[in-house]
Amino acid sequence: MKMEELGFYRGINLGGWFSQCDYSQDRLDNFIKEEDFAKIASWKLDHVRIPVDYNIFENEDGSYKEDGFARVERALGLARKYGLNAVLDLHKTAGFSFDFGEQETGFFENEKYQERFMKLWEEFAKRFGNDPEHVAFELLNEVTDQKFIDTWNRLSNECIKRIRAIAPDTLILVGSYWNNSPESVKDLVSPYDDKVVYNFHCYSPLEFTHQGAPWVPELFNDKRITFEESGIGEELFEKLFLQAIEKAEKEGCGVYCGEYGVIDRARPEDALGWYKTINAVFEKHGIARAAWSYKEMDFGISDARMDGVRDELLGYL
Repeated sequence: MKMEELGFYRGINLGGWFSQCDYSQDRLDNFIKEEDFAKIASWKLDHVRIPVDYNIFENEDGSYKEDGFARVERALGLARKYGLNAVLDLHKTAGFSFDFGEQETGFFENEKYQERFMKLWEEFAKRFGNDPEHVAFELLNEVTDQKFIDTWNRLSNECIKRIRAIAPDTLILVGSYWNNSPESVKDLVSPYDDKVVYNFHCYSPLEFTHQGAPWVPELFNDKRITFEESGIGEELFEKLFLQAIEKAEKEGCGVYCGEYGVIDRARPEDALGWYKTINAVFEKHGIARAAWSYKEMDFGISDARMDGVRDELLGYL
């Protein structure tokens, strides 16, 4: 499967719009606007990844909020208008979030949460699964613990089966544990069908990409690392990605890196060096990807601080 031919090869995340936010009407209406889609298209990218949280669409009792689905429909329409495809990524589901601060727990033990998850995906399939050339689905963002893998393999396959009854041709992305680490892809079950793509994330090495991050206690300090000091080279990413590449080749499916990026505490010039290095390995192996993130969220590529390097950086996305 060649993701470049499918139009999901070089993309960027619209993080913080329908996920990891205060969910205020102002945020949902104005954080990303039509002119942002136009700008992304001008960057010659082919898709956007749109993280969404379940509570955009669901009330506490599991009933649906029509305005949430309408917001996503509008976002997908804007993507189409500017020639961009879109990955719809469920970033948080009832009972689970990669962010422990969200206090969503119990998903992997609770059948009611699991059924709610699958029904939400059936609803997405009904509403957004009629355009498989332009819209792909990502089942769940960043499963955390390795102990969840057997349950996740079962749930993800069952969910895909139910999606397929409605949307037989939509690309579906599936990641593994350790927050979608490339090393954990090897433990995913064989793809349900030939339209499933293995998904991983890469923020390695964390001490460089997350230097000074307040949410990583051991890195929340004034120490800063330049790209030259880090010693990062292509061999790092070759080693990290090897098992995922081999697993995908064995199973005959595509590989997608749904998130990768460098925190805004690093110098723009140092971020540029990291992007250039990881991009060389992506290109060598035909790995599709979406950078984190378009705007703000501590990683924003459109932010003013990146003005001096952005033109060159866009060549490495």
